[in-house]
Amino acid sequence: MQNSILKRFHHQQGTSAVEFALIAIVFFTLLLGIIEFGRLFYVWNTVQEVTRRAAREAVVRWVSDADTAKNLALFGGTALPAGAEVTTANITIDYLAADGSVPSPFPASATDNISACLAGPTGCIATVRVSISGASYVPMIGLFTFLSIPLPASTVTMPAESLGYHL
Repeated sequence: MQNSILKRFHHQQGTSAVEFALIAIVFFTLLLGIIEFGRLFYVWNTVQEVTRRAAREAVVRWVSDADTAKNLALFGGTALPAGAEVTTANITIDYLAADGSVPSPFPASATDNISACLAGPTGCIATVRVSISGASYVPMIGLFTFLSIPLPASTVTMPAESLGYHL
């Protein structure tokens, strides 16, 4: 009798390890999927914030500081923190006249822009349009790399302010 109990116990020694391995695969897949899903929502929502921040920076800086405006929009870097999919290359800044076209002739400086605005709306930068496009969400965890999701294009248009002009 005791011998049969020992045989049965001996046959079941590895079952708990196998059960743990099967459950762990499912558990960690779900856990990593939840983390990636949360990161997807972070990047998706932050694209909207980056566009707004870039537009805000662009309306108070002169055209030559567009790269600075892009970096500040990305929280001081060249790519979004925890979202390397969004970089300065995805941000486009357009300086527009009141009718939505590029001013002609384009003002050479912020003081020239103020003079052009006082003279008439055609050669004056009236609005700044910033857009983010061409970015796709790519999961950080190799298990989900097949999920490449295009991020929505985002556009913000703001009226031009000082454009770097200081009194």
